[in-house]
Amino acid sequence: MSNNIKHDRRRRILFTGGGSAGHVTVNAALIPAFIAQGWDVSYMGSMHGIESQLIQRFSGVAYHGISTGKLRRYADVQNLKDPFRVVKGTLQAFRIIRELRPDVLFSKGGFVSVPVVLGAWLNRVPVIIHESDLTPGLANRIAIPFASKVCVTFKETVRQMSRDKAVHIGPIIREELSRGIPERGLKWCGFTSGKPVLLIMGGSLGSQKINQMIRRHAQQLTRTFQIIHICGKGQLDTTVQLPEYKQFEYIHDELADAVACADIVISRAGSNSIFEFLALGKPMLLIPLSKEASRGDQILNARSFEEQGYCEVLLEEEMTDDSFMRAVASVYARRGEIKESMTRMITGDAITQVIELIRDIAKKQ
Repeated sequence: MSNNIKHDRRRRILFTGGGSAGHVTVNAALIPAFIAQGWDVSYMGSMHGIESQLIQRFSGVAYHGISTGKLRRYADVQNLKDPFRVVKGTLQAFRIIRELRPDVLFSKGGFVSVPVVLGAWLNRVPVIIHESDLTPGLANRIAIPFASKVCVTFKETVRQMSRDKAVHIGPIIREELSRGIPERGLKWCGFTSGKPVLLIMGGSLGSQKINQMIRRHAQQLTRTFQIIHICGKGQLDTTVQLPEYKQFEYIHDELADAVACADIVISRAGSNSIFEFLALGKPMLLIPLSKEASRGDQILNARSFEEQGYCEVLLEEEMTDDSFMRAVASVYARRGEIKESMTRMITGDAITQVIELIRDIAKKQ
């Protein structure tokens, strides 16, 4: 992508967010709208992170890579080096933002966003943050004091921050996912229409525990299901070869069709993904990241959905061969009941709300 810095009178917006696909999804849903409206759109992320790859598909969006550290919750020698990387990234972001002169920064979070938010604040560029999870992540908790507004997905999140800053907008759903065609997804996978489809998504980086569980029981599961297994980068296992089991590191253009043909879904409990499955009426078995591997946000997300009847939850710590197979069978047996609960969900047009908020703040510049 071009790194040319443009100096014209069009409105300019800078996006940031990365480290995982979940920290890019919301930005990817918003970017086409701003391109269509004639804005000058740029993106700032890490040098070689997944965000740099995912943004490449947007023609005309300049990508600016900066130095980034990682906000770890565990002991690691890299923790000694990362503060210097964050400082370096902040200085890089400050210089680039000073030249870009964006009207507004929209941040989806992730460790890469912290130096960008600081660089924008130092340049007096208003910052809007988006928080998908029920509780703010570490990067967003650091960044929130420097933000003008914080858009939240869960109503409960509003109570955790000042009311003049938090704005409940609900889930932002990628429009292209609603255009999926089941028949096209079946044909792409080489499946038939006479057997239900089980879709597994363990996140962009994959989940070894879920992947291992699926593969260990793939032969048994294919007695009931045709399986689409999105296993994450570097997680393919070519030793598992079954006609009705298809595995992919990641699905891009065909994702809408793959989701459309699924009867039930097994997933982690990242907010972006589960709200998209909810909007598409896909009954879910959620296996959230454990507290040992995360801050527990996915567990809170999953329990909130479970209380509303949108899913069943299997904690990773309680996942055994038997409990996993029982949970899959239970979600499939209850799929009609779960879909009925999903139809009672009331959502507004979150994308329009966010665009209007961004436009209002940009006008003040």
